[in-house]
Amino acid sequence: MSEKRKLVLFIATSLDGYIATKDDSLEWLFNVEGEGDNGISEFYDTVDTILLGKRTYDWIMDQEKGEFPYKNKNCYVFTKSSIEDTEYVKFVNEDVTKFAETLKSQDGKSIWIVGGGELLYSFMKEKLVDEIIVTIAPTILGKGIPLFKEGDYQLDLSLKGMRTFNQFAELHYVVKK
Repeated sequence: MSEKRKLVLFIATSLDGYIATKDDSLEWLFNVEGEGDNGISEFYDTVDTILLGKRTYDWIMDQEKGEFPYKNKNCYVFTKSSIEDTEYVKFVNEDVTKFAETLKSQDGKSIWIVGGGELLYSFMKEKLVDEIIVTIAPTILGKGIPLFKEGDYQLDLSLKGMRTFNQFAELHYVVKK
């Protein structure tokens, strides 16, 4: 039997743990001097499936002016609404745990959780996340949208590696099962 696929969070955050300002801006992130693409393309090659929440999907579509950026991956957007699938995205309104377990049992590369918020909280609460790769920007926002939503869960982690991309620091953790 082949090894189960991994569900991986790959995200950037401010030093004080925010993924965006209250008005969903990431402008602060682009003001930091990085190196190349800060490891994004290397990570992107390790995944073939992307999971997003509807709010993150809407933000991406707004920022990308309607041009979906993940056309060569299997993309699922979790939503409570009934929305027709597009050429590149399947909209999902089903149990997160069952859906994730089904995906993880199929052959393929890793599965990327894009964004934070409700969807990430659901995966973390059900202990479905296998790895967390956080790139920390040397910025303190003071307030904004937190990377990890407060809740009734705890994940113990083991540091797999760390590296820098000029001013960014990447921490790679494996979730202890």
